[in-house]
Amino acid sequence: MFRPIARALTALIPLAAATALNVAPAAAADRIDFGRALQPIDGFGFSEAFQRATLMQGARGLTPQAQREVLGLLLDRRSGAGLSILRLGIGSSADSVYDHMPSIEPADPGGPGAKPVYTWDSSDGGQVWLARQARAYGVRRFYADAWSAPGFMKDNGSDSNGGTLCGLSGTSCPSGDWRRAYANYLVQYTRFYQREGIRITDLGFTNEPDWTASYASMRLTPAQAAEFVKVLGPVAARAHLKVACCDSFGWNEQAAYTSAIAADPQAARWVVTYTGHSYASAPESPPPTTRRAWMSEWSPNGSTWNENWDDGSGYDGFAVAQNVHDTLTKAGASGYLYWLGASTGATRALIQLDGATYHVSKRLWAVAAYSRFIRPGAVRVPVTAANPALEISAFRNADGSRVVEVLNTATTPVAADLAAGRGEPRTYLTDASHALTETGTVTLRHGTLAATFAPRSLTTVVIR
Repeated sequence: MFRPIARALTALIPLAAATALNVAPAAAADRIDFGRALQPIDGFGFSEAFQRATLMQGARGLTPQAQREVLGLLLDRRSGAGLSILRLGIGSSADSVYDHMPSIEPADPGGPGAKPVYTWDSSDGGQVWLARQARAYGVRRFYADAWSAPGFMKDNGSDSNGGTLCGLSGTSCPSGDWRRAYANYLVQYTRFYQREGIRITDLGFTNEPDWTASYASMRLTPAQAAEFVKVLGPVAARAHLKVACCDSFGWNEQAAYTSAIAADPQAARWVVTYTGHSYASAPESPPPTTRRAWMSEWSPNGSTWNENWDDGSGYDGFAVAQNVHDTLTKAGASGYLYWLGASTGATRALIQLDGATYHVSKRLWAVAAYSRFIRPGAVRVPVTAANPALEISAFRNADGSRVVEVLNTATTPVAADLAAGRGEPRTYLTDASHALTETGTVTLRHGTLAATFAPRSLTTVVIR
């Protein structure tokens, strides 16, 4: 006799049942102002850098059928996440060992003024294949970002373990000034993709410049980043590329790079998008710029593969949904890029590749609840929420459709009346028992969206 009640609690509960289930009645109507606009939305994305794309392509046994299914889970707008940005890793390694990103200029040509000797294998660690698949699904935003310059361009002689680009203030390199050569290198990478039929739209020259890693990494101070932007900017502009900077390893830490560039008019003119990660600090405040900002890389810490929705581990689906919500609402980000889409072992990727097959984490559906329905060109709109247990965000797409995201952080059902305007709603639920499952239990009458939201759940309402 208790099973029907238990099932009801895992889905959106009609208001008529609220009293019987001892659910607190809705507070005064919350309001969504679809007539106003906050930040624009460029999209949601992922990366398969460091040769992870070869795994998706079947390098370790993933079957062709499974490959198609994994691609659909990440890119399909009807059944998957519909991700709309692909972040590509620009390589710097002189070898092609797995987990390295091969350079398009593996050997020193003899100095910064010598003619470069570029090489191209039309694979780029599987990323060319993946970019083509993404384009077939409608992806039009391709962000190419470098973790490091090739070692011969740096003061430590290696593409790993930090080091700084030769020619920047504060460096001492007998080989000379490699700043312009590095700018040309980055643009040449995009030209190779152009040959493959992929137009790179956004270009970055550094990844976590404030973190020294044992793999590809390169240190830059905020002042050095601003200095190099002035070299890269004109070269990138001639190639019709948008410059992005600086992918700091923390959202708050990125502020110093953003401020340094914004304070220099010659540098500021070239940067279109400021990019920061969520490792050292989470996106909980707006960046110091009026230009667009992306949360360009994050996945939660964790020591095991986790498929759960809400287990308190901090790397479950609910934790990711919370991060997406905060990034969009507290930080005002225009883009959200997860790391990684798919990988192997004890990964925090959205999908685990396991030989011929794969496994899906609820993290995928946490992202998909936003990315499938909030499309490039949308804008976030203001929300006035009465109950702090319901974390609500709302968006207006360019086609006129409206999206309401409701994250119920309470451990009990919560009722709400949302003034959302007229239209036909479709409702999707993500929780421990549902993975973006259409429920159809929200009502929208006389401009008020009424529902009781299941505990510890994410509800997506699309109004047309």
